[in-house]
Amino acid sequence: MEYLYYGIGFLAACALAVILTPAVKRFAFFVGAVDKPNQRKVHTRIMPRLGGLAVFLAFVGAFFVIAPMTDDLNWRVASALLIGGSLIVLVGALDDRFDLSPKTKLLVELVAAMVIVFYGDIQIDLVNLPFGDVFEPKWLSVPLTILWIVGVTNAVNLIDGLDGLAAGVSGIANATMLVMAIMMGNVTVILFSALLLGSIIGFLFYNFHPAKIFMGDSGALFLGFCLATLSVLGFKQITFVSFIVPILILGVPLSDTFFAIVRRKLNKMPISVADKNHLHHCLLQLGFGHRNTVLVIYGVSLFFGLCAILLSQTSQWVALVLIAVILFVLQVGAEAIGIVSKSKRPVLNLFLRSRSKNVSK
Repeated sequence: MEYLYYGIGFLAACALAVILTPAVKRFAFFVGAVDKPNQRKVHTRIMPRLGGLAVFLAFVGAFFVIAPMTDDLNWRVASALLIGGSLIVLVGALDDRFDLSPKTKLLVELVAAMVIVFYGDIQIDLVNLPFGDVFEPKWLSVPLTILWIVGVTNAVNLIDGLDGLAAGVSGIANATMLVMAIMMGNVTVILFSALLLGSIIGFLFYNFHPAKIFMGDSGALFLGFCLATLSVLGFKQITFVSFIVPILILGVPLSDTFFAIVRRKLNKMPISVADKNHLHHCLLQLGFGHRNTVLVIYGVSLFFGLCAILLSQTSQWVALVLIAVILFVLQVGAEAIGIVSKSKRPVLNLFLRSRSKNVSK
């Protein structure tokens, strides 16, 4: 019976997002929260932002409809997520209108993360290392959790460069978390994942290419914050192997952020300096169209999600082999599209040299 409520919550969130997004679009134009084209932007016309406000309102509205019917819901955790999420949406919405400084946004993100950690009491508790050892990072637990939340929040924001990209990737990651939560019987994560997924799908009706509205920082930051929090909540006590699971679930935004940091370091550029060499930029440069680029990245995100589910169900030795294969594929893929460097491709060059030697023989 309880799963029926989750389904109703999903449908309610989806319907609310469909209903609210046009109103938020008009509001964005009214207050001047718009995105103007420039040399870094892919779009060529003025677009309304603030779409994240519709996602947030749909999420919260559906929660207050369904939550009273749900048994075993952790209300302290729920209120922490709502409070922290409200702070994130507020700073994101202000940034959509006034272009706040990165330091201001980071400060609010840290405060929101601390609400999750200290008020919600959501932290990484322990890590069971392979073959029986236990690592309890008591003094590292708080800073690691805060770093994770802030890092994932901004990682999702970094991939918000094409119509429907951040929303779709977040939706796939969220759906993966929903499946994992059902497998583990985590009621709180199931409820929030179902509501968030419904809100994302409802918003995608207006955000998929050609988009009628952008989610803006209000949406990208909120989705990242929710995904980070739910991943910690779902994997508080984890094995070494399943520690990789939330990283895989969020594989697209995290890998794109990692490669961006490496790329800027190699080019001796500040990490905070924006460029046009993110994953979606590289695929566009290879000739993929706007819609096809988004669909390819959806496929990559789905691959990471399926690997995360598979990883959680395998033995440690099989999981370690699978992790090694994933890392190899990730490296080869990054070199193939030139996300780090157009010229430095050590693994591919090694493969080509070995192949040429074999052919010469």
